[in-house]
Amino acid sequence: MELAYYSDYAVRLVNTEEPARNKDALTSVDAVRELFAGNAQAARRATDADVTRFRSVRGRLRAVFEAADGGDETLAVDLLNSLLLEFPVSPQISGHDTLDGTGKPDWHMHLADHPSNATAGYAAIAAMGLAFHLTTHGVDRLGLCEAPPCRNAYLDTSTNRSRRYCSDRCATRANVAAYRARKRLEADRSAGNGRTAEATQPSTPSGDR
Repeated sequence: MELAYYSDYAVRLVNTEEPARNKDALTSVDAVRELFAGNAQAARRATDADVTRFRSVRGRLRAVFEAADGGDETLAVDLLNSLLLEFPVSPQISGHDTLDGTGKPDWHMHLADHPSNATAGYAAIAAMGLAFHLTTHGVDRLGLCEAPPCRNAYLDTSTNRSRRYCSDRCATRANVAAYRARKRLEADRSAGNGRTAEATQPSTPSGDR
């Protein structure tokens, strides 16, 4: 498993909440377990107490994205470093898969966590994955969706650093809103020009009629 994969842990957790819409999907231990995706063993460690702990970590991860999105690289790194210190991991080499046609192990890096609870394990992996993405691709590759009121987190993997939205749906919605705004502006300008033209036309004297 590539280390870059682990950065998705951070995005998944942050996006369980939509503050602008007052929505929160992280309301039960089942919701916590779903965040672990295919890691059933780690998911089984989750208890009701992890709901509150996960929300706390979520807020701290969102703060990293907010700092990065706002252009404050130093703050983003400081916030992420504090998570790395609090939730450490142990990198280790794994070879549970084999290379095609060779039978040899496909050696790659895993992050081994030694958590006291499910939150600590998830936070350690999420923070390390996000740190790997940040140092490899740059702080400006951590973003928040520009389609209001969404503000979901995303990782920009575009070749020209042009990503602005968390999904195609939000991109389409934003483009439609911008198109409609342009049309309204054009209509207002056209109506204004028409009124100006009427006001500037000379009046005809009554004797000339």
